[in-house]
Amino acid sequence: MSKLLIDPNQPAAAQGTTLALDLGPGAQPSTPPSGAVIKDSDTDHFMEDVIEASKSVPVIVDFWAPWCGPCKTLGPMLEKLVKRAGGLVKMVKINVDENQGLAGQLRVQSIPAVFAFKDGRPVNAFAGALPESQIQTFLDQLIGDAKPPIEAAMEQAAQLLAAGDGEQAEAVYTAIFAQDPTFVPALAGLIRAITLTGDFARATELLDSLEPKVRLNVLIEQAASALELAQQAAGINTDQVAELEANVAANPKDFPSRFDLALALFAQNRTEDAIDHLLEMVRLDREWNEQAARKQLIKIFDTLGGAHPLTQESRRRLSAVLFS
Repeated sequence: MSKLLIDPNQPAAAQGTTLALDLGPGAQPSTPPSGAVIKDSDTDHFMEDVIEASKSVPVIVDFWAPWCGPCKTLGPMLEKLVKRAGGLVKMVKINVDENQGLAGQLRVQSIPAVFAFKDGRPVNAFAGALPESQIQTFLDQLIGDAKPPIEAAMEQAAQLLAAGDGEQAEAVYTAIFAQDPTFVPALAGLIRAITLTGDFARATELLDSLEPKVRLNVLIEQAASALELAQQAAGINTDQVAELEANVAANPKDFPSRFDLALALFAQNRTEDAIDHLLEMVRLDREWNEQAARKQLIKIFDTLGGAHPLTQESRRRLSAVLFS
């Protein structure tokens, strides 16, 4: 049996939820297989519930016991992630106290112990209460290229955001988050979608309602930066953009106009153009208005995220300007 080489001694905590998405118009999530995705089983039913079932859909088997402390952490997390997979993987729970012979056959030496079965045979395993990210990787490897409904829904919502359709994006994110309140990416997307509709008060209220630990999540921080930038650009309408562009063309050092133009362009999803103007301001006068252009660039980078190609490229350009 292959082993997943991960550290079993790291903390983890989560609560399980169900996932049954109503994604709205145009959504076409994959249809999960019929039958319960999580069930209790025993030695007598192991062949049916695990071996035979894994020939049609991958099955993970969680060996646990009522007295096992780490099991109480791992079990709910496994259930949450299995439900989030939308039927692309099933979970079977085995109480080792009541099924010692079966645990012995699979050489379970400590619990919690989790085995992955596919096509009627074990293909992977781990022991201990792992962090959620590593368990997700374990499940992703088992599922392969199949796309869970929640992933398809998140992609659909992201496309709606990119197209400027805040209302439809909000509907999709709301459907996801309502069924899985632990899924921070959906919450961050919901804040961005509400921001895009221009309802800044509601977006701010949602942000303010979050627990401190959630508020500090990098995705939430990025959504908060997007809200701040949108609020800054709210007073600049489309008609003013042409006027601001004319002002900058006539006088490249008209920094108030160039700064407002960058805000307006970012609000119109012309992010690269906005960055170009801010970088030019830094080049011409980095100290203008207490380094407002550089600070605005940092906000944009925070909104896009450090891994975004435009952030990485623009950071290099900013460094070249600052240290030239």
